[in-house]
Amino acid sequence: MEFLLDEALGILERTPLVVSQLLKNLPDSWIYQNEGGDSWNIFDVIGHYIHGEKTDWIPRMKIILGEGDKHFVPFDRFAQFKDSKDKSLDQLLDEFATLRKQNLDELRSIMPNEEMLDLKGIHPHFGEVSLRELLSSWVVHDLTHINQIARVMAKQYEEAVGPWKAYMGILNR
Repeated sequence: MEFLLDEALGILERTPLVVSQLLKNLPDSWIYQNEGGDSWNIFDVIGHYIHGEKTDWIPRMKIILGEGDKHFVPFDRFAQFKDSKDKSLDQLLDEFATLRKQNLDELRSIMPNEEMLDLKGIHPHFGEVSLRELLSSWVVHDLTHINQIARVMAKQYEEAVGPWKAYMGILNR
């Protein structure tokens, strides 16, 4: 599927509402469980979304569209462990929604055209990347973590479903 900014915006603007509707006011037993080991729980995922809103998508877009050095600052994939620790999940969900709205307002104020979408920045691991690739990744990143949230939640009932586990694809990955 070809990247179309108008269609991508439809996903990006819905993500905070989707995760908020799924998670707000749930008991801690849903929020702080993970898939075992050092995997992330739901609280961690929402903190990660927030860190991305602050330091990844729009800041990197500005680097690509700006003058001068095109190198991205490395992204700290684990910053949420220090940045979110003193907040509730509901506070994080509200912060995520606010930051996403601000970022989408900024993106809409620019509305990159086809020429702008082909401009490049320098990713610390991938090298040269286009704005089109960055914005496409933002959409897929959202969907990846929605999938992760659903999977972490489903795994909490892995034993409880008994023999139906065989038909529950989310439990058999």
